[in-house]
Amino acid sequence: MGKAQNPRRVADNEAMAKIRMLRTSPQKLNLVAAMIRGKKVEKALSDLTFSNKRIAADVKKCLQSAIANAENNHNLDVDELVVAEAFVGKNLTMKRGRPRARGRFGRIIKPFSELTIKVRQVEEQA
Repeated sequence: MGKAQNPRRVADNEAMAKIRMLRTSPQKLNLVAAMIRGKKVEKALSDLTFSNKRIAADVKKCLQSAIANAENNHNLDVDELVVAEAFVGKNLTMKRGRPRARGRFGRIIKPFSELTIKVRQVEEQA
């Protein structure tokens, strides 16, 4: 007799991928996440491929993971997937410092963030 299965955190026509400890500020990451929200996954992947932002490669990797989860774990059609949600959260902040003049100390904060991407299967309108 096994343990009861946990309920799914997303709907039946959705899949999710989450990436933690991204070495960028949430504000900068949200600019890239806003670039792909609501788009079809092919268009979102091409936008991330040709983006000049450094963090766009990590966002692309997370999106590819969400697509793979949709295809392999939830049997969704890849051609009908849309980026339903892409949201950003804070993670830890490393505090570093640099000695400054007259015995002072300049704070350097190095923020980390996390990204969650949900893809949803929608049927084409004829």
